[in-house]
Amino acid sequence: MLIGLLTAVAASVCYGTGSVLQAIGSRRSARSGAAATASTQYGGPSLASTAKAAMTWEFAVGTVLDFVGFALGALAARLLPLFLSQTVISANLIITAVLSVRLLRIRLTRAEWTSIGVVCVALVLLATAAGEKGSGHGISIVTHWWLLAISLALMVGGTLAVRLLGPRAAILAGLLSGLGFGALGVGVRVLNGVTPFEPAGMLTDPALYAIVTAGVGGMYLHTVALQIGSVNGATAALVVGETVLPGAIGVLWLGDASRAGLAWMAMLGFVLAVAGAVAVAWFGGPAAHVEEQPQQAAELTPTR
Repeated sequence: MLIGLLTAVAASVCYGTGSVLQAIGSRRSARSGAAATASTQYGGPSLASTAKAAMTWEFAVGTVLDFVGFALGALAARLLPLFLSQTVISANLIITAVLSVRLLRIRLTRAEWTSIGVVCVALVLLATAAGEKGSGHGISIVTHWWLLAISLALMVGGTLAVRLLGPRAAILAGLLSGLGFGALGVGVRVLNGVTPFEPAGMLTDPALYAIVTAGVGGMYLHTVALQIGSVNGATAALVVGETVLPGAIGVLWLGDASRAGLAWMAMLGFVLAVAGAVAVAWFGGPAAHVEEQPQQAAELTPTR
């Protein structure tokens, strides 16, 4: 349990630090005019504009940290109940907010500090109440294929929605990216060939390709969501998608459980953590500190 918690916290730190570095890179890119403004005929960003917006060393280092966080998060999902691992990882919003005070010269409001405190209390409650994770074994291989199909549908559907709806798809893209990260966590839990290590079993498991699809697609969709719409709404939607459904799947189908007699504490901690994380996103977006255009919205929140 302790190793799993430390891994989840490390993933959260990587994601949060990477987000601030990406914000610095985005600002520099915008100032220098390096970020392309090309868009589709419907107002959504083109693939070229998304790529060119990331051509700074800060953004590159932030992206590397995102991938490290990706790996650590996958390991945490293997070691902890999903309702705990996904919630701790989503708390990277706190790291982002605190680092932004120093590196981005942003002053947090009382509402933001209060939200951060709520998340911290919630994580203590969750860590105290969390029991053993379920094994994830006994899940039919058909379910693995369904997970891959759902991951593909989420990512393809999100990409099409962004291109067709433009800015109106921002919150939907944020939600689908969160569901993608949730699917990643579920895929890690059910992946064959991990213990004992069997490369052949792992490479032939559809869950492996669901993990790759959901992870890469989720990163792309959230980055795009921040480009085209409300940073607050997109990030809040991501937090909900990343925590609520995977946590429920872990409890209902994978055997995750709380300590005996502490189910109420786990539920309270989970609800407070999600509410607090959404509040951090809502109160802590760029709009809360400075007026800006939607195309410059990738400032304070994770772009993983």
